[in-house]
Amino acid sequence: MSLDEGERTGGCHCGAVRFRVRLANGLNSARRCDCSLCRMRGAVAVTARQGDLTITQGAEILTLYQFNTGVAEHYFCSLCGIYTHHRRRSDPSQFGINAACLDGVSPFDFREIVVNNGRQHPNDRTGQPGSDIIGILTFTPAAGD
Repeated sequence: MSLDEGERTGGCHCGAVRFRVRLANGLNSARRCDCSLCRMRGAVAVTARQGDLTITQGAEILTLYQFNTGVAEHYFCSLCGIYTHHRRRSDPSQFGINAACLDGVSPFDFREIVVNNGRQHPNDRTGQPGSDIIGILTFTPAAGD
């Protein structure tokens, strides 16, 4: 798996939603967040800029979910329920793309994933010190895998 490769295709579990995306920094931007929604969905997200994501099939099937400030836009397939992408609250000119929805990519391909502090969102800590990174998730395959 090449971490630097920029343009990829992907889709939801049932195949009703398909997209093409140019990743801002390839798969090197992979990360997780510990906000209330991300903790529950557990997805690894990679970064794309606005204009670099094209829904090629099933745009009408996507469902939008927003909470709290309503700035972030989280998109899910209304048929299979898979989260495909979201517009970021921290930078609405960026999308977080579910790495597991990219063709040929699995979250278990990443040995280490940075975890961002979403519980204390950067936009809510104005003037307060704090790190955006709260930890690293590590995956160690079992012997023989």
